[in-house]
Amino acid sequence: MSAPATPGTRTPGSSRAPGDGTRRDLVVLSLEPWDEVWRRNQHLVAGLLADDPDLRVLFVEPPVDHLHDLRRGAPVRLGRRLRRLGPDDGAPQDRAWAYRPTKWLPRRLAPGGDDRRARTIARVARRLGMVDPVLWVNDPDGAAVLRRTGWRALYDITDDWLRAVREPAEHERVRAAEQVLVERCAEVVVCSPALARTKGTDRPVTLLTNAVDVDAYRTPAARPADLPDEDYAVYVGTLHPDRLDVEACVQVATRLRAAGARLVLVGPPLLDAMDLTRLEAAGAVVLGARPAALVPGYLQHAGALVVPHVVDDFTDSLDPIKLYEYLAVGRPVVSTPVAGFRDQPAERVTTASAPQLADAVLRVLDRRVPPGPGEAPAEVPRWSDRVQEMQQVLTRVRTTPR
Repeated sequence: MSAPATPGTRTPGSSRAPGDGTRRDLVVLSLEPWDEVWRRNQHLVAGLLADDPDLRVLFVEPPVDHLHDLRRGAPVRLGRRLRRLGPDDGAPQDRAWAYRPTKWLPRRLAPGGDDRRARTIARVARRLGMVDPVLWVNDPDGAAVLRRTGWRALYDITDDWLRAVREPAEHERVRAAEQVLVERCAEVVVCSPALARTKGTDRPVTLLTNAVDVDAYRTPAARPADLPDEDYAVYVGTLHPDRLDVEACVQVATRLRAAGARLVLVGPPLLDAMDLTRLEAAGAVVLGARPAALVPGYLQHAGALVVPHVVDDFTDSLDPIKLYEYLAVGRPVVSTPVAGFRDQPAERVTTASAPQLADAVLRVLDRRVPPGPGEAPAEVPRWSDRVQEMQQVLTRVRTTPR
């Protein structure tokens, strides 16, 4: 979850396409919506649009799942019709659209749902005049769109869902979808060295890690008004049951409240209602999602930046964007020994097991490091570099025969 570059500006080192009138269309099947919480796909797509005046993008958000929302106690949402993105969304005018389909029933009750959504996505693309776009698949369910259209495609793997805990039938479904994508896509991109090792055994893959808008995170920001008055440790990111160690968060929140401090959680809350209630009862301040441009303020004024993640094969496959955001800010970091964070030097990241995490956070808070970046901020990659790398991947895909 990170701050977008200012709409309409170009990042350092970018090279604008000459605008030769050759239209380039791109359909992105994303695991995340295009909203105020910016993630990898938005940073890359917005950068590509800024650099290439002949690029048009249809950004397909994950489908709304009413029954899933009801099961976890979340408000029921509606799918969103095709909508035009613009400068207020961080995209140029008249060259980007977002579409969010609806999943009405579970697959066991409506086994043809994926294919119906694939037909709808192809129809929406045709409405926009996208006859032969490149397909960028981030969601493995996008295999249905690839089968339906035959568009030239790339598969951008940011999570190893085959290592997530799922029911056997769901695991097999994801495995079959990923096999289609790995076999048929012209390019496979991965975001972490672990994914490069596991997905690169049978075919070439391109490693394209995450990054950060360094300037946004190092420019001093005001202290957000919704923070508690006490000292606080903060976690910024989606509260997702596959990543967040809820028990460790409860322990940290309990210990911090007893010591006169608070644990603050900033990000979309995808936990079930019972887990959210436990966190709040323990003293955690669950703020929910905040606009990406405001996120640096939550980090810059924190006594500690925490990463209470589960340590398992799934999280080992990740390249957390928060790693780059935390390092760019330069505040003390305390993390469970997860990929990316455990490889940092001790002066930048304190690692501790889940049972010891609360003690480690309290020790860091007791040091009372004054707000502001450290004396030697870490060198971290910028999204502008990753945009250029993805542009090279897309160029290779476009020159691949259908």
